[in-house]
Amino acid sequence: MMRVRIGELAGVTGVSARALRHYEQAGLISSERGANGYRIYDELTAVRVRNIRHLLAAGLTLDDVRAFLPCLDGDVAAASPSRTGLRIAQERLAVLNKRIAAQTDVRDRLKAALGKTAADRRRPVA
Repeated sequence: MMRVRIGELAGVTGVSARALRHYEQAGLISSERGANGYRIYDELTAVRVRNIRHLLAAGLTLDDVRAFLPCLDGDVAAASPSRTGLRIAQERLAVLNKRIAAQTDVRDRLKAALGKTAADRRRPVA
């Protein structure tokens, strides 16, 4: 099995070395240290990193991704979700919907305030 350094893993996954260190600190990936002190990863870590990125892009957090550890080395996108995975995704969707509703409310208030200001400018001064 091939072993790669952090820069090489970053290159093949499109993820920064800083993000890889963050994933490692979060317990999502692991490395060994070479004699020179450099992080050395198993080449299969690239699959895990791509799966982590897929889950993050879907709106999950790193804490959420931890629940998927048993399946991060396979094809997460094609696998049937577990009950735990579905629950986590539904909870995350509820959080996102609340955020969207709050932002929509702020946008509508700002739009109304701007509309009122524009209408005030069009009125003749008495």
